Amino acid sequence: MNMSKVAIVILNWNGREYLENFLPSVIKYSSNSYTQIYIADNNSTDDSVSMIKNKFPVVELILFDKNYGFAQGYIKALNQIKSEYFVLLNSDVMVTSLWLSIIDIMDNDKSIAACMPKIRSFDNKEYFEYAGAAGGFIDKYGYPFCRGRILNRIEKDNGQYDNTLEIFWASGACMFIRAKAYFEAGGLDKDFFAHMEEIDLCWRLKKLNYKIICVPEVIIYHVGGGTLPNNTPRKLYLNYRNNLFLLYKNLPGKVLCKTIIIRLLLDMLSAFIYLFRFSFRFSLTVIKAHFSFYKSIKTLNRKRKEINKKREVKIPGQIYRGSILFDFFARKKRLFSQLDF
Repeated sequence: MNMSKVAIVILNWNGREYLENFLPSVIKYSSNSYTQIYIADNNSTDDSVSMIKNKFPVVELILFDKNYGFAQGYIKALNQIKSEYFVLLNSDVMVTSLWLSIIDIMDNDKSIAACMPKIRSFDNKEYFEYAGAAGGFIDKYGYPFCRGRILNRIEKDNGQYDNTLEIFWASGACMFIRAKAYFEAGGLDKDFFAHMEEIDLCWRLKKLNYKIICVPEVIIYHVGGGTLPNNTPRKLYLNYRNNLFLLYKNLPGKVLCKTIIIRLLLDMLSAFIYLFRFSFRFSLTVIKAHFSFYKSIKTLNRKRKEINKKREVKIPGQIYRGSILFDFFARKKRLFSQLDF
């Protein structure tokens, strides 16, 4: 494949409708001499591939023999592409005219490994979108949240988070990442399959002293749940299991044991709440996620040693030192601006 400065890579699996609706905006606002658009197809069973060939010949196709999921699908695709920057973009995203200006910011500061724009909801355009909003963070127990979204409380965008800011994680819905930094950090972890793999990657980038930035003057619109439906046992399973993977791989040893024990207690409380609400299937899913984590500890230990061998172990400053659950439910802090960083 030819070398381009910017490679926009969209992972697809049976997403014809999203590609027909949103790929035109990507092509329109990315037509320049230094950008190439790729669709990496996870062996779709619909007619996505033939549609792309017929309607969008400017796009390069990368075809896989099966569905490798989000993480491994991107791993396989990015290993085949030579570019200075990768843009990981969901198929259910509408971009806007200045979105590639983020590359100029990264060109001017080599310490930035990854960036994301402000993400608003496609269906409710005045509000932030769940998967990233105006920049991602986690608390000391590993629970993710965003500027503009804490748990399921999503804020209206009134410009309250329009300052460019160093964040903890950039959303995989639209992540600009320096290729050199991506490979230096070890890339995405295929064992995550999908969900939170970008947080794991961003944590490893921070351990290499790179910065992750949100650029809110650039706005995109995300459907959300289009590539991985919300409120399903599968999503819940990946959420709980991968969050434990994330903590075990990256936390310093002095706080790891305590944090995992507290998470065990909090997750079992969550399972009981699901059971109390007559959601036996969801309750069982939380327990299955924990058993999958315990079975993976040998592999996680190997990964942890490899990470710690290469880079200093530290807790980045963008990790919230409080408990987002306690603040949300007990202290009634429902807005990011109310948190005490």
